[in-house]
Amino acid sequence: MRIPRAVAVVADDRRVLLIKRYLRQDSAAVCVMCDDSGISGPGCPGHRYAVLPGGHVEDGETAEAAAVRELAEETGLRARIDRHLWTGKHNGRPAHYFLMTAVTGVPVLSGPDAAENSPDNSFELAWSTADRFGPLNLHPPDIRPLLTDLLSGRS
Repeated sequence: MRIPRAVAVVADDRRVLLIKRYLRQDSAAVCVMCDDSGISGPGCPGHRYAVLPGGHVEDGETAEAAAVRELAEETGLRARIDRHLWTGKHNGRPAHYFLMTAVTGVPVLSGPDAAENSPDNSFELAWSTADRFGPLNLHPPDIRPLLTDLLSGRS
C-alpha cells in the first residue's frame, strides 16, 4: 500500500497558501511527476507546479496529526484542524485534505523543504487566489474546483 498523504489547507479570505515547486530529476524513471504525467523518456524535463502544504503520514500517526505536523515543518505555522474537507489521490496515493483553523505565525519556508531547496528542487511559499490555480499548475488538478468552491464560500 502506498503511504497516505496528509494536506493542510490554510485559507485567508479568498486566498490559499501554496508551495510553488520546480523539480527536475536525473531520470524520468525516478521522477514522481514524470510518472504521474506518463512521461517515459530518459531525461526528466523538469516540472513547474504548486502543491498545498503536506506530506507523508508516518507510522502510528493519524492523517490529522500529520497535516498539523507537516504544516509546521514546511511553513512554521501552527494550527488546528477545523474539519476534514476531502479525500482524493496525489501521485497515486491516498490524500486527506484538512481545513486549518486558529492559524498562528508568519509563513516561512522551513524544515526539509528549506534544507533541500536548490535550482533543481525548489520550494517557494505563495498565497494564491483560485484564478491562479491553472497558471501555477496546482497539483493534483482535481482539487482545483474543490478549492475554488471553498474559497468562494460554496463549500
